[in-house]
Amino acid sequence: MKRWGTGIRGDVMKPDGTAVPRSPRAAPRRRPPVGLRHALLRWLVLAVAVALWEVAARAHGSVYFPPPGRIARHAHELWFSGPVRHVFLTEAAVADILPSLGRMGAGFGLAAVAGIALGVAVGRSRRAYALCNPVLQFARAVPPPALVPVFVVVLDFGTPMQIASIAFSAVWPVLINTAEGARNTDPLRLDVAAVLRLNPVERLCFLILPSALPRIFAGLRLSLSLSLILMVFSELLPGTANGIGFTLTEAQTRSDLLTVWAALVLLGALGHLLNTGLLAVEKRLVGSGRATA
Repeated sequence: MKRWGTGIRGDVMKPDGTAVPRSPRAAPRRRPPVGLRHALLRWLVLAVAVALWEVAARAHGSVYFPPPGRIARHAHELWFSGPVRHVFLTEAAVADILPSLGRMGAGFGLAAVAGIALGVAVGRSRRAYALCNPVLQFARAVPPPALVPVFVVVLDFGTPMQIASIAFSAVWPVLINTAEGARNTDPLRLDVAAVLRLNPVERLCFLILPSALPRIFAGLRLSLSLSLILMVFSELLPGTANGIGFTLTEAQTRSDLLTVWAALVLLGALGHLLNTGLLAVEKRLVGSGRATA
């Protein structure tokens, strides 16, 4: 009986020695990475939303509801049409955006440092946590804008009042989340640290803070949003001479609705960029698997 064999390359061999080549298989499609697909999907959703906004605004034709194209052109002319040596920032951008970011950065930085330090101290002591937890929950429940008049009375109008109001309102999410993260440190790791005779500083740097980092960044992201809100709210008060909130108030007084919309879009873009940057730092330090996206 004649048998068929296979060649060196896997071809089917006839009994007379001739090879019958196999039919070529189609190469498998290479799909883009999951992260890239998600990013493209997010940008697609954003593009669709902007397109619908453009169509609806042009169809409505109202001065109170301008299309995003006009808003973007106005924002570019107002803030981002400066010389290259000034990073395309105009004088209005230097007067409006940079002071606001400075106040927000100072308040958020103070809140982050104080919240992490106090949160670790409270979280590592059961007695301190039991005593302070009701006060922390009460302070967290107070609406942040309601505290601004108190700081106006204590510090008067000006930059110190604005920074203090931002820091005091933004510290509570960081403090509470840090305390929870420090309390939930794995007891087995603490026992290992005791066996290795790690000193308190080494326990803090190599055990407690790494274990609490996911909760710390969750609090930081909440505080970042509060800092942006309080920054704008504090600049809406009398006595402010610059900032995005001041520009918003001035535009409302002049009935310059295009500038009002441009300031609102700018605030949304700044919030998104700052949150994206903080999330990138979180993924760098914590890891993409444990990051609080």
